[in-house]
Amino acid sequence: MRGSGQSSAELAQDLVDADSGEHRDRVGGAELAGATWGEDGAGPDEAFERRCVCVERTELRDRTSTAGDDGAFAGCGAPHGIGQLRTQFTDSARTSVHKCTQADLGLRCNPGTISSMNFAFTEEQEELRNTVRAFLENKSSEEAVREQMETEDGYDPAVWQQMGEQMGLQGLAIPEEFGGSGYSFVELGIVLEEMGRALLCAPFFSTAVLAANTLIHSGDDAAKQAHLPGIASGETIATVAYVEPSGKWDESGITMEASGSGSDVTLSGTKSFVIDGHVANLIIVAAKSGAGTSLYAVQGDASGLTRTSLSTMDQTRKQAKLDFDNTPATLIGEDGKGWDILSTVLDLVAVGLAAEQVGGAQMVLEQAVEYAKVRVQFGRPIGSFQAIKHKCADMLLEVESAKSAAYYGLWCAAEMNDELASTASLAKAYCSEAYFHAAAENIQIHGGIGFTWEHPAHLYFKRAKSSELMFGDPTFHREQLAQRIGI
Repeated sequence: MRGSGQSSAELAQDLVDADSGEHRDRVGGAELAGATWGEDGAGPDEAFERRCVCVERTELRDRTSTAGDDGAFAGCGAPHGIGQLRTQFTDSARTSVHKCTQADLGLRCNPGTISSMNFAFTEEQEELRNTVRAFLENKSSEEAVREQMETEDGYDPAVWQQMGEQMGLQGLAIPEEFGGSGYSFVELGIVLEEMGRALLCAPFFSTAVLAANTLIHSGDDAAKQAHLPGIASGETIATVAYVEPSGKWDESGITMEASGSGSDVTLSGTKSFVIDGHVANLIIVAAKSGAGTSLYAVQGDASGLTRTSLSTMDQTRKQAKLDFDNTPATLIGEDGKGWDILSTVLDLVAVGLAAEQVGGAQMVLEQAVEYAKVRVQFGRPIGSFQAIKHKCADMLLEVESAKSAAYYGLWCAAEMNDELASTASLAKAYCSEAYFHAAAENIQIHGGIGFTWEHPAHLYFKRAKSSELMFGDPTFHREQLAQRIGI
């Protein structure tokens, strides 16, 4: 289940090395390196940089990336240093990062309002990645994933507690005043990418991404103070329930009604596809009040609440149906302004899910390349055949492009700038398709063994498909993108 930890460039070069000597495939002529890049560049095309994506723009050639670049990708207001995340896992092998730098983000019409950025991570962020990867390799191995996905709760409480108390992952992007570490969405995206790579079975996405950001952007200081410290410490498992049996991902699908006012509010209705809704002890529910769509906090043990686990294709991420029957609830934020909050949060969630998808896509790419190197057919590694080289090259191109989309989305989310709305839909649509295609091609390259239950390829395939549909499929997000940019 674990990959080699090589960079994309090294993975591509390994396939080239597999195609050597008398076994060279002469049908296609050009080797795989001609479609990607090598450690020392790729021929006469100066746009190919060492371990960089090819971008045919002059301004991207004038500057090389460094790990300590002050204008690095997540240097935008993120605190320096890892703090409590510097654990015994920091000596793990360092992996290279997708890099694409530029001096000034093209033509800057208003330098006072546009922040320069690039796709290089800082040394602190690299250390965070290595720390989290080492932790997950230890706690979320293939054996652990298979064991947890068969349980009713779907996660290991001991690992969840360690993530909160020792690693501080749940509170990574929660403001310090509410018990968190105060890091930006970029650091959270790095953690999500590594969790997607490891197929972590834990209620992290629903709690630290979905629910925590809903509270942070609610403007309700009382609700923040009441719930965020528990989320940051790992004591609270939280989620958001807004989708109903109609399956609509926009506001038109919210029909549940809230009765009463003030501190005497009750909810009645059904919510479906609630991530980790079967174990959450805090549920943020979207319902209609007299003023419009509003958000309400419901305790997991509230009267009138019935939770039913759903049978899903992706067993590594549990979902539930929640039935409310005059269930007591507490208003979060301003009455009637719930969708304004939720629409912003769903953009952040789309970016976070895109980062997670990138991690999974990178992992299946590594699995495919590794198998193509060692599987011998007709006296030669299958990686030397043109058909396999084309598949791997296409996967590599899509994965690297998905990284560009997700990383730019993370930067927009960290800045909370005007591009977030459009970038979120773009990243979710592209990363969904890139991950699903890479997972499917991984199975094809593995052949018969890729279809077996014993091989981990199907676990990534199922996660890719469920993530593709979650919070809106690519078609939904492309339509939303077109509406947002006025097409």
